[in-house]
Amino acid sequence: MREIPLPVWRACVPGGRGFAAEMTQKQRAALVARRLAGLYPAPPIPLVHHDAYTLLVAVLLSAQCTDQRVNAVTSVLFARAGDAVAMAQVPVAEIQALIRSCGLAPQKAKAIRALSEILVTQYGGGVPRDWDALEALPGVGHKTASVVMAQAFGEPAFPVDTHIHRLAQRWGLSDGRSVEQTERDLKRLFPRAQWNALHLRIIYYGREQCTARGCDGTVCPLCRELFPRRRRAVVTRK
Repeated sequence: MREIPLPVWRACVPGGRGFAAEMTQKQRAALVARRLAGLYPAPPIPLVHHDAYTLLVAVLLSAQCTDQRVNAVTSVLFARAGDAVAMAQVPVAEIQALIRSCGLAPQKAKAIRALSEILVTQYGGGVPRDWDALEALPGVGHKTASVVMAQAFGEPAFPVDTHIHRLAQRWGLSDGRSVEQTERDLKRLFPRAQWNALHLRIIYYGREQCTARGCDGTVCPLCRELFPRRRRAVVTRK
């Protein structure tokens, strides 16, 4: 866990005494962006990959699975078949056996084999740099497509995972009525140029500081700075 010097988190609002006065949503968003950029200036992509295809498969496998487990599985899976052409030749049963520890292995194995076949037959084995084409692939939803577009192709996107959905609510940046609404709210509050790095920064902070059980909206340094007068736990929507 990163050490956070406490003076860095002291709220500073002109004219304020001690703790900061209540901030607007825009001010909270700007503060979040500044603090997280300081903590994670160059956040790495946590899923090990070497191109758009391996990132696509890794993100698909990450559903209901930790990044550490995915990285352990893909090190073996990609040694067996590291591109769409090779994967399209691997039997579904073999793929399933290789990814079994990720959970949801039967569905994921079928999706990996099917999308690999589509990439070979329709895109020459490459991954299309196109939202609609990506989301049409088996097992690939909007979140997975967003990660690939952002991290493989550099297109502005704001994939929302459980950490981002939780923290956006704790930080008063979204009401959390749905993941889709959280994504819309965050895109509205932050400049497009920040989206790709910021979504990773929030994930890292959610894992290290503002965890699901370790903070309730009143404990971590950033929650305390954003809402110094908050005394009650924040109940977040899933």
